[in-house]
Amino acid sequence: MKIVLASSSIRRRQLLGRLLENFDVFVSDFKEDSVRFEGDCGKYVMELALGKAKNVCSKLKNEQAIIIGCDTVVYLNGKILGKPENENDAFNMLKALSGNEHQVYSGIAVIDKTSGTVKSDFVKTVVKFSDISDDQIKKYLKRGEYKDKAGAYGIQGYAGVFVSEIHGCYYNVVGLPLNRLYQILTGMGVNL
Repeated sequence: MKIVLASSSIRRRQLLGRLLENFDVFVSDFKEDSVRFEGDCGKYVMELALGKAKNVCSKLKNEQAIIIGCDTVVYLNGKILGKPENENDAFNMLKALSGNEHQVYSGIAVIDKTSGTVKSDFVKTVVKFSDISDDQIKKYLKRGEYKDKAGAYGIQGYAGVFVSEIHGCYYNVVGLPLNRLYQILTGMGVNL
């Protein structure tokens, strides 16, 4: 059975490569702003992941495939921190995360195009940042790692030095909760 990752994320491709030797990548053009955040992060990321998976599913016409959609957000004090619009936005996000605990949510949606089965779930990880100075933030921003990352950081990169504690799935913070995805796929009969 063909497996398709509905994502442009290099990190997700690398992580999925730990579970599967062969899979295709088909970038979704789902309009994320069509989903409104109404206070429930788990529901929100699952809707985004499902939107991405359905978008790619609709483009695969008659192909038999299993499509995996995923979306990750950072949640701090009642607000979603998505991907920063620019360096100033990234600075403000990191300043807000400094010395605080936040949650990282990833939604997963898996569609089996053959059977019509749809499974979705979310994973939450709690991350605590140590206090980081403005100079440390500026130095980090010069690396450019913040671009295209929820909350303006990637735990797997230099920003890992800011993390003092993590409770939950590390891979969720990177962008693809491997354990949960493994459970969903094997539960759908995929031989991994």
